[in-house]
Amino acid sequence: MSAAETFCRTKVDTFIETHGAAPSALIQVLQDVQEEYRYLPADALVYVSERLRVPLAQTYNVATFYNAFSLNPIGKRHISVCMGTACHVRGSSMILDNLSTRLNLKPGETSADGEYTLDTVNCLGACSLAPVVVINDAVHGKTSSGKAKKLLEKSAKKKSAGDKPS
Repeated sequence: MSAAETFCRTKVDTFIETHGAAPSALIQVLQDVQEEYRYLPADALVYVSERLRVPLAQTYNVATFYNAFSLNPIGKRHISVCMGTACHVRGSSMILDNLSTRLNLKPGETSADGEYTLDTVNCLGACSLAPVVVINDAVHGKTSSGKAKKLLEKSAKKKSAGDKPS
């Protein structure tokens, strides 16, 4: 990795070797890059485009179309609050405000230490569990502000204990 690069070419080459150096492997390679770096570095997108022989505009179209991809760094603990109708009616706005205050983050922001990212989503498709908060891949249904506070505290304890975030 050169001083100007934000990714390791050797690592990305491994992803490309795993899925094949063909345009049809674009999404799979981007998923691996996203998982490794917690976002898609711009220079990595250029490199993947060149290696897979995909126009850079097409690579950016894919990277910006799917919610699973981010062009900005994502915290180790990615918190998403559902703002769909069922969640909204059941208090997701209050939960979001509470989380925003506790983390000192606005939706779409990542903490300076890279630990937390707070996001909103339009719908998670889990309306019967409303309101829903997702921390990394863990779905927490029927969430209240109190439950969200406890989830943050549990996450902070895991951070201090060195455990993997959930």
